[in-house]
Order: sequence, then C-alpha cells, then structure tokens
Amino acid sequence: MPDSVLRRDDEIEYEPVEATDGLSKGVLIADDHGAPNFAIRRFVLEAGGEVPKHTNDVEHEQYVLEGEYTVGIDGEEHDVEPGDSLFIPAGTTHWYRNESDERGAFLCAVPNGDDEIQLLE
Repeated sequence: MPDSVLRRDDEIEYEPVEATDGLSKGVLIADDHGAPNFAIRRFVLEAGGEVPKHTNDVEHEQYVLEGEYTVGIDGEEHDVEPGDSLFIPAGTTHWYRNESDERGAFLCAVPNGDDEIQLLE
C-alpha cells in the first residue's frame, strides 16, 4: 500500500507549457509522489492566453477553479466558469482560449503514464 502524501501550495512549481501562449502547469500529485494511478495538475491560463488544437493519448477530467474562458472540444465551443467540470476523452481534439481580462485556472486529473500530445495546427 502506498504512503499518504501532503503537498503544500508553496511546494508546487509552475512551468510554462510548450507550444502554448500563456499556459503554465503545476503538478500537484503524481506517480513521483507515490500516487499509483492518477495525477492531478493545476493549470493557469493567463488573460489573452491560448492553447492550440491538440490531442492527448489519455483522457482528461477537468474542474474550473477561477476565471471564464472558452474550451473547444471536438468542434464544439464551451464557455466555462468556476465550478464547471469537463470530460475530454483520449484522442479528442481540444483547445483553450481566454479572451477575458482575468486569468483562468483549472484542475486536470489524468491517468499516470505516457501522455503524448499531438499538435494539430
């Protein structure tokens, strides 16, 4: 049985995500911390930020923490706000756009393991 883990907010390091404009990622809990199945990550999408169309090899479950921004999933646009949840199946084309003056942030849970990202633009 894995050991339990507590990670404090000030322990999380955020890094810019390649091929995006204004998106950064912090890994909250993952296999590096002893979690055997899933990783939870926190993303920050700055005001005016964009993430191009792409696919991932793994599913995404997301929960909007702050801000209002647009998520495109498989050709459909969704305006999201705090408290909204999203499911993005593996291999599904998706993208993000924050046209507001406020940053957006969301949690994203994914299975541990390789997650190849393929840009479509």
